[in-house]
Amino acid sequence: DPESHLLRKGKGKEAKLVFMAHALMENRNGMLTDFQVTEATGTAERDSVPVLLDQARERGFHPRTMGADKNYDTRECVEAMRKRRVTPHVAQNTSGRSSAIDGRTTRHLGYFLSQRARKPVEEIFGWMKTIGGFRRTRYRGLDRTGLSGYLVATAYNLVRMTRLVSQQQEAPIPQAA
Repeated sequence: DPESHLLRKGKGKEAKLVFMAHALMENRNGMLTDFQVTEATGTAERDSVPVLLDQARERGFHPRTMGADKNYDTRECVEAMRKRRVTPHVAQNTSGRSSAIDGRTTRHLGYFLSQRARKPVEEIFGWMKTIGGFRRTRYRGLDRTGLSGYLVATAYNLVRMTRLVSQQQEAPIPQAA
């Protein structure tokens, strides 16, 4: 695929032709609020943050915090979140440098809770790869791959909704005395 790029996940790993997938998840219910596929660049994840947040606002979703891994701990990315009045709950990357996340964020309990809530978004990507068949795309080109990913993300939300409804129905209803 001419639109895909070679990307390595880490040192000593092989490079593969890939696209990058980005998800915006609502922490309370684990629902995807946005999903997009972009070209794999060294900064694709951080570059997608303003786009995802702006698109969420256009649809009436106003996130107050955003949890993310160490790759998002750059001054530009943190400033882009703060500019949109979103508190960056980004894991601090202090290996050989200073973090863009300071004490005004890390001192709150919400920061620690948000760091724990990052795991479900990784589970979404796992579901999309194993159940949704998105480990290896069947389509060529960014637009087709993006549409395919969006449909798989929609399927995930439908499955998630059925689980949430069944959990809600199984919960005991409090009776008035």
